[in-house]
Parts: sequence; structure tokens; C-alpha cells
Amino acid sequence: MNKLFLVCLVAFFTSCSINKQAQQIKALGQCDYKLLNASNVSIAGTNIDRLVNTKNVNMVNLPSLALAYLRKDVPLKATLNLQISNSSNNLAAINNFDYILLINQQEIANGTVNQRISVAANKEIMVPVQLNANIYQFLANGKTLQDIGAFLSGAANGNELKGLVTVKIKPSILVGGNLVKYPGFITIEKEISNKILL
Repeated sequence: MNKLFLVCLVAFFTSCSINKQAQQIKALGQCDYKLLNASNVSIAGTNIDRLVNTKNVNMVNLPSLALAYLRKDVPLKATLNLQISNSSNNLAAINNFDYILLINQQEIANGTVNQRISVAANKEIMVPVQLNANIYQFLANGKTLQDIGAFLSGAANGNELKGLVTVKIKPSILVGGNLVKYPGFITIEKEISNKILL
């Protein structure tokens, strides 16, 4: 009789735990995700501010970028600041998430953020996502390289140009000791102006 009671008790608590986690997954889908900004942006070790402040952007004149390009290893480092707003009445909790970063619909980076994030009901938090990617393939496209040069030059010369940044995230949550991924990707889009570089 005691064994039956113990089995029923374990089943009850397991069911409660799974139900609670199901509510957290549902709350994730109800959250509002926004890309606030990017900070500490550098390409091949050169801060993006230096590229803009030269007033005459010519990436070939930057030795670190030219060398990185020849090596086919052009590191892009940045901190993307995401805002997650939970308007539901349940805790939204993420154990980690996969992400894909696109600029004008072209993928430039992807990765995983292994960080537990909890957003209480009717609250919002800001989550810094550390981006570290080799963007050589992205820059190897001559048109893309021209577009980036025009974007940076426009910022230096006061001519406004805009681009679309898309971040796709796939959150995961622990259920019974296993990571369960959110079905599909949550897409965050933000049109950015080169004026933010000034």
C-alpha cells in the first residue's frame, strides 16, 4: 500500500512539474521580443566607431581588416541587447536559446546562448547576447561589401541609409531533465539607420 501511495505521489508531482513547464513554454510564445540596439561592435578588432569617424570609409585602408580578409577570417564581435516583455500571468523561463542573425535577409551569424533567463509575469528584462562570428563569407560578396561601405560612409557624411536586422531565436526549456526546444523560431526584426553610428 505504501509503494502505491509513493508511486501516486511521484506521478502527481511529476505531472505538476510538467504542467508548470508547459505554462512557461506557452508564456514564451506570448512574450514580446525587441532588438534594442547593438553595442561594442568591432570588425577584425577595429571598433566600428573608428570606421565611421574616419569620415572617408575605405575598408582596404584598415590593415587589420585587410589582413583578416586575406586570411578568410573576419571576426565580428558585438553585444546585441534584446528586450523580453512577458505580458502573461505566468513565469516565462528559458534555459538557453539558439539564434540566427540576418542583415537584409542574409545570414551572417548563428549560435547558442547558454544562459537561464526568467521573466516574471507582467515584467520585462534586457538580455545582452554576445555575438562572435566570422563574417568572411558575408563580406566575400562584392555587392554586400559595397553596401556596407556605403552604409558606413553615409553615416560619416550625414547621408541616412537604412538596413533590416533580423534575429531569429529558438528558446529551450528543461522538461524532465531534457531540453525541449520551442517549436519554430521567434522572429525579431528592426530597421536600423546608419545615424545610430554617429
